[in-house]
Amino acid sequence: MTGSTMSDASYRDAIFSTPLDRVARFSFDERVVACFPDMIRRSVPGYGQILGMLGLIAARHLRHGARVYDLGCSLGAGGLALAGRLAPDAFRYTGVDLSPAMVARARETLAAECPGHAMEVIEGDIRTLEYAPAGMIVLNFTLQFLPPEDREALMTRLFAALEPGGVLVLSEKIRAEDEQENAWLVERYHDFKRANGYSDLEISQKRTALENVLVPDTLATHHARLARAGFSRSYTWCQLLNFASVVAFKSEAFKDAAFEDAPSTPREA
Repeated sequence: MTGSTMSDASYRDAIFSTPLDRVARFSFDERVVACFPDMIRRSVPGYGQILGMLGLIAARHLRHGARVYDLGCSLGAGGLALAGRLAPDAFRYTGVDLSPAMVARARETLAAECPGHAMEVIEGDIRTLEYAPAGMIVLNFTLQFLPPEDREALMTRLFAALEPGGVLVLSEKIRAEDEQENAWLVERYHDFKRANGYSDLEISQKRTALENVLVPDTLATHHARLARAGFSRSYTWCQLLNFASVVAFKSEAFKDAAFEDAPSTPREA
């Protein structure tokens, strides 16, 4: 997979590079779509590594031919990552996004890059979507944009949609429970953004735009919510600064035993 379609049609993120009299609430509009690959590359520590692991997690845990939901799929990077690792008949991909501009670009990208895979992208609200049975559900930096009061019900619905033995990957911006630790992580995150070419003005104005739009939870909150939804296990498998990814499993008793007895080496293709 070259990813050329996504990169060739994107631009450098300069949305907050000039002083604004009034900073509007952040939204995934046409301006964001145009520069999204650059924005997320320079704004989310570990994003590429998280994408790269999706195919490896799917190869280990996804039932052959099962459906994968990518919720808040943006430009379909999760689908590209899976298609780059898995055979065309290994999975069926359904990306879901609320932004019409994101959906239109994702459809173009996946059709051009993954013509042999079963890939669809639909516009919809993940809170009310009618889910088909799925072997894997991915939420990469999506839950954080939902109102906190809607997150528990969504996790319960996703647990119900997963097949026994299914896996959920949840990646989020997080906040530390200790305020001093949280402040240190935020400052180092700003250093990360400065090192990637963002000015103090851009950092400040984007932070204002995201206020009350992106509301992070602690890792403990995420794990407790997953447990209440019914997931038998959840692990934090990746964290870089105040960004983390969690994997959670839906298992029946025999699935649990099979998982515990599974060999540590990757299975044969």
